[in-house]
Amino acid sequence: MPLNINKEVFITCAVTGSGQTQDRSPHVPRSPKEIAESAIAAAQAGAAIVHCHVRNPETGAPARDPALYREVTERIRDAKTDVVLNLTAGMGGDMVFGGTEAPLPLGLGTDMAGAAERMAHVADSLPEICTLDCGTMNFAEADYVMTNTPGMLRAMGRMMTELGVRPEIEAFDTGHLWFAKQLVEEGVLEGPALVQLCMGVPWGAPDDLNTLMAMVNNVPRDWTWSAFSLGRHQMPYVAAAVLAGGNVRVGLEDNLFLEKGVLATNAQLVERAVTIIENLGVRVLTPEEVRQRLGLVKRAPR
Repeated sequence: MPLNINKEVFITCAVTGSGQTQDRSPHVPRSPKEIAESAIAAAQAGAAIVHCHVRNPETGAPARDPALYREVTERIRDAKTDVVLNLTAGMGGDMVFGGTEAPLPLGLGTDMAGAAERMAHVADSLPEICTLDCGTMNFAEADYVMTNTPGMLRAMGRMMTELGVRPEIEAFDTGHLWFAKQLVEEGVLEGPALVQLCMGVPWGAPDDLNTLMAMVNNVPRDWTWSAFSLGRHQMPYVAAAVLAGGNVRVGLEDNLFLEKGVLATNAQLVERAVTIIENLGVRVLTPEEVRQRLGLVKRAPR
Protein backbone atom coordinates (compact mmCIF):
# COMPACT_ATOMS: atom_id res chain seq x y z
CA MET A 1 0.00 0.00 0.00
CA PRO A 2 1.53 3.37 -0.99
CA LEU A 3 1.96 6.10 1.61
CA ASN A 4 -0.75 8.75 1.69
CA ILE A 5 1.23 11.33 3.65
CA ASN A 6 -0.63 14.43 4.74
CA LYS A 7 1.51 17.46 3.84
CA GLU A 8 -0.40 19.97 5.97
CA VAL A 9 -1.25 18.79 9.47
CA PHE A 10 -2.99 20.27 12.49
CA ILE A 11 -2.17 19.30 16.05
CA THR A 12 -4.79 18.88 18.77
CA CYS A 13 -3.64 19.00 22.39
CA ALA A 14 -5.87 17.07 24.83
CA VAL A 15 -5.05 19.13 27.89
CA THR A 16 -6.26 17.24 30.97
CA GLY A 17 -8.89 14.57 30.26
CA SER A 18 -11.19 12.83 32.73
CA GLY A 19 -8.96 9.98 33.87
CA GLN A 20 -7.66 9.59 37.41
CA THR A 21 -4.26 11.05 36.53
CA GLN A 22 -4.34 14.17 38.70
CA ASP A 23 -2.10 12.65 41.38
CA ARG A 24 0.31 10.94 38.97
CA SER A 25 1.89 14.11 37.61
CA PRO A 26 2.17 17.67 38.94
CA HIS A 27 1.73 18.89 35.36
CA VAL A 28 -1.88 17.67 35.02
CA PRO A 29 -3.89 20.90 35.38
CA ARG A 30 -6.82 21.00 37.79
CA SER A 31 -8.26 24.50 38.18
CA PRO A 32 -9.75 26.48 35.28
CA LYS A 33 -6.78 28.84 35.51
CA GLU A 34 -4.28 25.96 35.29
CA ILE A 35 -6.19 24.30 32.44
CA ALA A 36 -6.37 27.55 30.47
CA GLU A 37 -2.69 28.34 31.05
CA SER A 38 -1.67 24.84 29.95
CA ALA A 39 -3.88 25.12 26.86
CA ILE A 40 -2.37 28.50 25.96
CA ALA A 41 1.16 27.15 26.40
CA ALA A 42 0.26 24.23 24.12
CA ALA A 43 -1.04 26.66 21.50
CA GLN A 44 2.15 28.69 21.72
CA ALA A 45 4.09 25.46 21.13
CA GLY A 46 2.16 24.73 17.93
CA ALA A 47 -1.24 23.20 18.76
CA ALA A 48 -4.01 24.62 16.57
CA ILE A 49 -6.77 23.01 18.68
CA VAL A 50 -7.05 22.47 22.44
CA HIS A 51 -9.42 19.76 23.66
CA CYS A 52 -10.56 20.55 27.20
CA HIS A 53 -12.22 18.74 30.08
CA VAL A 54 -12.62 20.35 33.50
CA ARG A 55 -11.81 19.07 36.98
CA ASN A 56 -12.77 19.84 40.56
CA PRO A 57 -10.17 22.50 41.44
CA GLU A 58 -9.70 21.08 44.95
CA THR A 59 -9.55 17.33 44.32
CA GLY A 60 -8.68 17.13 40.64
CA ALA A 61 -11.59 14.73 40.08
CA PRO A 62 -13.36 14.96 36.70
CA ALA A 63 -16.25 17.43 36.64
CA ARG A 64 -18.83 18.77 34.20
CA ASP A 65 -19.84 22.04 35.85
CA PRO A 66 -20.73 24.60 33.14
CA ALA A 67 -19.29 27.39 35.29
CA LEU A 68 -15.86 25.72 35.24
CA TYR A 69 -16.06 25.36 31.45
CA ARG A 70 -17.10 28.99 31.11
CA GLU A 71 -14.08 30.13 33.13
CA VAL A 72 -11.70 27.97 31.08
CA THR A 73 -13.07 29.21 27.76
CA GLU A 74 -13.13 32.86 28.84
CA ARG A 75 -9.51 32.70 30.01
CA ILE A 76 -8.42 31.12 26.71
CA ARG A 77 -10.42 33.58 24.62
CA ASP A 78 -9.03 36.54 26.58
CA ALA A 79 -5.44 35.42 25.91
CA LYS A 80 -3.41 36.97 23.11
CA THR A 81 -2.60 33.49 21.77
CA ASP A 82 -5.13 32.24 19.22
CA VAL A 83 -6.34 28.63 19.36
CA VAL A 84 -9.42 26.65 18.33
CA LEU A 85 -11.56 25.57 21.30
CA ASN A 86 -12.75 21.96 21.51
CA LEU A 87 -14.78 20.99 24.60
CA THR A 88 -15.65 17.45 25.56
CA ALA A 89 -19.29 16.38 25.61
CA GLY A 90 -18.37 12.90 26.76
CA MET A 91 -19.16 13.31 30.44
CA GLY A 92 -22.48 12.08 31.85
CA GLY A 93 -22.49 8.63 30.23
CA ASP A 94 -20.67 6.66 32.93
CA MET A 95 -22.25 3.43 34.16
CA VAL A 96 -20.56 1.35 36.86
CA PHE A 97 -22.22 -1.98 37.55
CA GLY A 98 -22.30 -3.49 41.01
CA GLY A 99 -20.40 -6.68 40.20
CA THR A 100 -20.84 -9.96 38.38
CA GLU A 101 -23.26 -11.49 40.91
CA ALA A 102 -25.16 -8.31 41.77
CA PRO A 103 -24.90 -5.86 38.86
CA LEU A 104 -27.75 -3.73 40.25
CA PRO A 105 -27.94 -1.27 41.87
CA LEU A 106 -25.32 0.63 39.92
CA GLY A 107 -22.15 1.42 41.81
CA LEU A 108 -20.13 4.42 42.90
CA GLY A 109 -18.90 6.45 39.94
CA THR A 110 -22.08 6.12 37.90
CA ASP A 111 -22.94 9.45 36.29
CA MET A 112 -25.81 9.24 33.83
CA ALA A 113 -27.29 12.49 32.56
CA GLY A 114 -29.77 13.50 29.88
CA ALA A 115 -28.74 14.95 26.54
CA ALA A 116 -29.53 18.57 27.47
CA GLU A 117 -27.55 18.31 30.70
CA ARG A 118 -24.59 16.73 28.91
CA MET A 119 -24.66 19.59 26.40
CA ALA A 120 -25.32 22.44 28.86
CA HIS A 121 -21.71 23.67 28.96
CA VAL A 122 -21.45 23.53 25.16
CA ALA A 123 -24.60 25.64 24.77
CA ASP A 124 -23.27 28.06 27.38
CA SER A 125 -19.67 28.45 26.14
CA LEU A 126 -20.17 27.90 22.37
CA PRO A 127 -16.79 26.41 21.46
CA GLU A 128 -15.92 25.91 17.82
CA ILE A 129 -15.79 22.11 18.28
CA CYS A 130 -17.16 19.61 20.81
CA THR A 131 -16.73 15.86 20.93
CA LEU A 132 -19.32 13.16 20.29
CA ASP A 133 -18.28 9.71 21.57
CA CYS A 134 -20.03 7.72 18.86
CA GLY A 135 -20.79 4.48 20.69
CA THR A 136 -20.92 2.43 23.87
CA MET A 137 -17.77 0.61 25.03
CA ASN A 138 -16.31 -1.45 27.86
CA PHE A 139 -13.34 0.37 29.36
CA ALA A 140 -10.38 -1.20 31.17
CA GLU A 141 -12.09 -1.08 34.55
CA ALA A 142 -13.89 -4.31 35.37
CA ASP A 143 -17.47 -3.07 35.65
CA TYR A 144 -17.39 0.36 33.94
CA VAL A 145 -19.19 0.98 30.65
CA MET A 146 -19.00 4.20 28.61
CA THR A 147 -22.65 4.49 27.63
CA ASN A 148 -23.85 6.33 24.51
CA THR A 149 -27.05 4.90 23.09
CA PRO A 150 -28.15 5.61 19.50
CA GLY A 151 -30.99 7.74 20.82
CA MET A 152 -28.67 9.76 23.05
CA LEU A 153 -26.20 10.32 20.21
CA ARG A 154 -28.93 11.42 17.83
CA ALA A 155 -30.24 13.89 20.42
CA MET A 156 -26.82 15.31 21.25
CA GLY A 157 -25.83 15.41 17.58
CA ARG A 158 -28.92 17.44 16.70
CA MET A 159 -28.13 19.88 19.51
CA MET A 160 -24.58 20.34 18.22
CA THR A 161 -25.86 20.98 14.70
CA GLU A 162 -28.47 23.47 15.91
CA LEU A 163 -25.89 25.31 18.04
CA GLY A 164 -23.51 25.58 15.09
CA VAL A 165 -20.78 23.74 17.03
CA ARG A 166 -18.74 21.32 14.90
CA PRO A 167 -18.88 17.76 16.28
CA GLU A 168 -15.61 15.86 16.50
CA ILE A 169 -16.66 12.23 16.28
CA GLU A 170 -14.67 10.13 18.75
CA ALA A 171 -14.38 6.65 17.23
CA PHE A 172 -13.02 3.93 19.51
CA ASP A 173 -13.82 1.10 17.10
CA THR A 174 -15.05 0.52 13.56
CA GLY A 175 -18.70 0.26 14.63
CA HIS A 176 -18.51 3.83 15.91
CA LEU A 177 -17.54 4.98 12.42
CA TRP A 178 -20.39 2.94 10.98
CA PHE A 179 -22.87 4.77 13.20
CA ALA A 180 -21.24 8.15 12.51
CA LYS A 181 -21.84 7.63 8.80
CA GLN A 182 -25.46 6.80 9.62
CA LEU A 183 -25.83 10.08 11.55
CA VAL A 184 -24.55 12.02 8.54
CA GLU A 185 -26.82 10.08 6.19
CA GLU A 186 -29.82 10.90 8.41
CA GLY A 187 -28.88 14.59 8.47
CA VAL A 188 -28.32 14.59 12.24
CA LEU A 189 -24.71 15.64 11.59
CA GLU A 190 -23.52 17.66 8.65
CA GLY A 191 -20.94 16.18 6.30
CA PRO A 192 -18.10 16.03 5.60
CA ALA A 193 -17.49 15.12 9.23
CA LEU A 194 -14.52 15.54 11.58
CA VAL A 195 -13.25 12.34 13.24
CA GLN A 196 -10.80 11.44 16.00
CA LEU A 197 -9.57 7.83 15.83
CA CYS A 198 -8.96 6.76 19.44
CA MET A 199 -6.51 3.87 19.33
CA GLY A 200 -5.27 1.58 22.06
CA VAL A 201 -7.98 2.38 24.61
CA PRO A 202 -8.95 -0.88 26.37
CA TRP A 203 -11.22 -2.43 25.13
CA GLY A 204 -11.69 -0.61 21.86
CA ALA A 205 -9.56 -0.71 18.74
CA PRO A 206 -5.99 -1.87 19.51
CA ASP A 207 -3.23 0.43 18.36
CA ASP A 208 -1.44 -1.88 15.93
CA LEU A 209 -0.99 -0.47 12.42
CA ASN A 210 -3.27 -3.01 10.76
CA THR A 211 -6.15 -1.89 12.95
CA LEU A 212 -5.30 1.78 12.39
CA MET A 213 -5.52 1.27 8.65
CA ALA A 214 -8.80 -0.62 9.05
CA MET A 215 -10.14 2.43 10.88
CA VAL A 216 -8.69 4.85 8.30
CA ASN A 217 -10.19 2.83 5.45
CA ASN A 218 -13.63 3.17 7.09
CA VAL A 219 -13.42 6.98 7.13
CA PRO A 220 -15.07 8.54 4.05
CA ARG A 221 -12.50 10.16 1.77
CA ASP A 222 -13.94 13.67 2.11
CA TRP A 223 -13.94 13.58 5.95
CA THR A 224 -11.12 15.04 8.06
CA TRP A 225 -9.53 12.76 10.63
CA SER A 226 -6.91 12.65 13.36
CA ALA A 227 -5.56 9.74 15.37
CA PHE A 228 -3.81 9.17 18.67
CA SER A 229 -2.67 6.37 20.93
CA LEU A 230 -1.86 6.18 24.62
CA GLY A 231 1.28 6.27 26.73
CA ARG A 232 4.57 5.37 25.05
CA HIS A 233 2.83 4.97 21.69
CA GLN A 234 1.68 8.60 21.60
CA MET A 235 4.67 9.92 19.64
CA PRO A 236 4.96 6.97 17.22
CA TYR A 237 1.31 7.65 16.41
CA VAL A 238 2.16 11.23 15.47
CA ALA A 239 4.24 9.83 12.61
CA ALA A 240 1.78 7.01 11.83
CA ALA A 241 -1.20 9.36 11.53
CA VAL A 242 0.65 11.75 9.22
CA LEU A 243 1.93 8.91 7.02
CA ALA A 244 -1.61 7.49 6.77
CA GLY A 245 -3.02 10.87 5.65
CA GLY A 246 -4.38 12.27 8.90
CA ASN A 247 -3.78 14.80 11.64
CA VAL A 248 -2.47 14.26 15.16
CA ARG A 249 -3.39 14.54 18.81
CA VAL A 250 -1.06 14.64 21.80
CA GLY A 251 -1.44 15.81 25.40
CA LEU A 252 -1.66 14.82 29.02
CA GLU A 253 -5.11 13.28 28.64
CA ASP A 254 -3.45 10.39 26.80
CA ASN A 255 0.16 10.31 28.01
CA LEU A 256 2.07 11.76 30.99
CA PHE A 257 5.65 11.17 29.85
CA LEU A 258 8.08 12.84 27.47
CA GLU A 259 10.31 9.79 27.72
CA LYS A 260 10.73 6.93 30.21
CA GLY A 261 10.78 8.39 33.72
CA VAL A 262 10.45 12.02 32.54
CA LEU A 263 7.08 13.66 33.17
CA ALA A 264 5.93 16.01 30.42
CA THR A 265 3.98 19.23 30.15
CA ASN A 266 1.42 19.72 27.41
CA ALA A 267 3.69 22.24 25.70
CA GLN A 268 6.59 19.77 25.67
CA LEU A 269 4.42 17.09 24.09
CA VAL A 270 3.27 19.51 21.40
CA GLU A 271 6.87 20.62 20.77
CA ARG A 272 7.92 17.00 20.31
CA ALA A 273 5.03 16.44 17.88
CA VAL A 274 5.99 19.54 15.88
CA THR A 275 9.55 18.23 15.59
CA ILE A 276 8.37 14.83 14.32
CA ILE A 277 5.97 16.39 11.82
CA GLU A 278 8.44 18.91 10.45
CA ASN A 279 11.16 16.26 10.19
CA LEU A 280 8.78 14.40 7.86
CA GLY A 281 8.77 17.47 5.61
CA VAL A 282 5.24 18.39 6.62
CA ARG A 283 3.86 21.82 7.53
CA VAL A 284 1.97 22.44 10.80
CA LEU A 285 -1.26 24.39 10.32
CA THR A 286 -2.21 27.49 12.32
CA PRO A 287 -5.54 27.91 14.16
CA GLU A 288 -6.89 30.28 11.50
CA GLU A 289 -5.95 27.85 8.73
CA VAL A 290 -7.80 25.10 10.60
CA ARG A 291 -10.89 27.33 10.90
CA GLN A 292 -10.84 27.93 7.16
CA ARG A 293 -10.30 24.25 6.38
CA LEU A 294 -13.06 23.00 8.72
CA GLY A 295 -15.52 25.87 8.25
CA LEU A 296 -15.34 26.93 11.89
CA VAL A 297 -16.63 30.22 13.28
CA LYS A 298 -15.04 31.79 16.34
CA ARG A 299 -17.84 33.09 18.56
CA ALA A 300 -18.39 34.65 21.95
CA PRO A 301 -20.79 33.03 24.45
CA ARG A 302 -24.39 34.23 24.48
